[in-house]
Amino acid sequence: MIAFTHRFDSTAFRNAFAPRKPRRPWLRVLFGLVGVALLVALVAVSVVVGVAMISAGLLIKLWKSRSASRVQRDPRVIDGEYRAVRNDKHALPSA
Repeated sequence: MIAFTHRFDSTAFRNAFAPRKPRRPWLRVLFGLVGVALLVALVAVSVVVGVAMISAGLLIKLWKSRSASRVQRDPRVIDGEYRAVRNDKHALPSA
């Protein structure tokens, strides 16, 4: 038995950091409320950061569009890419 005393007992180390529920019911409720409040705070911060990022992107886009010189084009012209269909088999059937 003396030969095994030099070995490290990992169960005491593992149990030292294991999360345990408190025995008192009011303390359990208090920890639950603290956890919910922390979760709500993190969600609120993430929403604020997301709104700030979206608004900053929109402001930068607006600022760049105002500073860029635009070429006046005819508003009646529609720009697009077209492909000519040469065969009747690719054309849409007539009703």
